[in-house]
Amino acid sequence: MSQNATKFGTLDGQDVLEVRLKGASGIEVGIVTLGASIKDLQVSAPEGKRHVILGFPSFEDLLANKGGHWGAVPGRVANRIAHGKFTLNDKKYQINLNEKNTHVCHGGTSGFGVRNWTIKEQTPKSVTLEYKSVDGEEGFPGNLTARTTYTITNENTLRMDWSATTDQDTIINLTSHAYYNLNGTKGDNTAKHSLLFDADHYTPVDDALIPTGEIKSVEGTPFDFRQSRAIETSDSFHYDHNWVLRDHTGGLRRAAELISSEKDLKMEIWTDQPGIQFFDGKPLNIAQPGHDGMKIGSRFGIALEPQIHPDAINHKNFPNTVLKPGETYKHHSELRFSQL
Repeated sequence: MSQNATKFGTLDGQDVLEVRLKGASGIEVGIVTLGASIKDLQVSAPEGKRHVILGFPSFEDLLANKGGHWGAVPGRVANRIAHGKFTLNDKKYQINLNEKNTHVCHGGTSGFGVRNWTIKEQTPKSVTLEYKSVDGEEGFPGNLTARTTYTITNENTLRMDWSATTDQDTIINLTSHAYYNLNGTKGDNTAKHSLLFDADHYTPVDDALIPTGEIKSVEGTPFDFRQSRAIETSDSFHYDHNWVLRDHTGGLRRAAELISSEKDLKMEIWTDQPGIQFFDGKPLNIAQPGHDGMKIGSRFGIALEPQIHPDAINHKNFPNTVLKPGETYKHHSELRFSQL
C-alpha cells in the first residue's frame, strides 16, 4: 500500500486506495484510485469548510454509481465518438458501444473512469496516478500509459495535470468529470448558480448529442454565457454541449467562472484546452446519499469538463486528438476558489 494511502474498498480483488491532500489555505481533497477520481473536495467558505463537488463517502455507494464518472477521469477518449467509429492511418476502428448501443461516451463499456489506477508518486500536497491501457482495449489501438497528477497549492487551487504516451498512433482526450455544487450539501440545486464562459462559439449537436461539425456563434442563443448569469432554464431544456474557448494558443487561460447561489463562493476554471463541456445534471436522481447525507436530485451538480471537442477524430475542422509514438499528450487545468 502506498505511503499515506488508506484502503477505501476492494474491486476485483484489488485494493481501491484513498489519498488526502491538504493546503494551508484550507483546501482539502480526497483522491481515490478507482477512476483516478476526486472523491471529495472541500474549500474555505464563510461557515468554514464546504463540500464543492458531489460524491459518496461510502465505497459501496460510489461503486453502485461508477457509470456516472463521479469525479473520475474518463478515457481513453472523454465525451462522444459517433457510432464508436473512426479511421486512423486508413484503418477503421470500432469502439465498444455504451450509449444506447449506438454511440460511445467516455471510452467505451469499461473506460478509464471505471478502472483502478496505480499510485506512482506522492507528496503531502500532490499525488500522481497511472493507468496502462493495453493495445485493443475497448477497441483503441496502441499500448498507452496515462498519468493524472493532482496538486494542492497555497492559493486555494487544485491543479490537475494529465499526460500520456503510446507505442502506436492512437487518439486521446482526458479530463475531470467532477459534478460541482458550490452551495455545499444543504440540498440546493444549481439553478441559481451564476455561470460565465470565456467563449463566443459552441459546437451544436444532433438529437443524440453528437456534434454536427459546425462551430456556431452563441449570439442570441441559450448558449450565451459571455456575461455571468443564472443557469436556470426551462425543465424541457438540457445543457450537454461543448463551448469553443477563446484564445487557444496552448497556454493557460480562464475558461469558466461559477458562483454559488448565495454569491458567497466563486470557482474559476483555467485550462490549456480548446473547449469545455457543460453538463447541467438534469438526469441526476441518485438513490444513494452523498456527502453529509445529501440527497442528489436533478440539477444538483453540474459538470464542467475542459477538453478537446467531442468526436474530434471525425471532424477535420476540430482540434487534433491523435497521439503518435514519441509524442506526449499533455493537459493542464486548475480549479481556483475564492470567497466573495
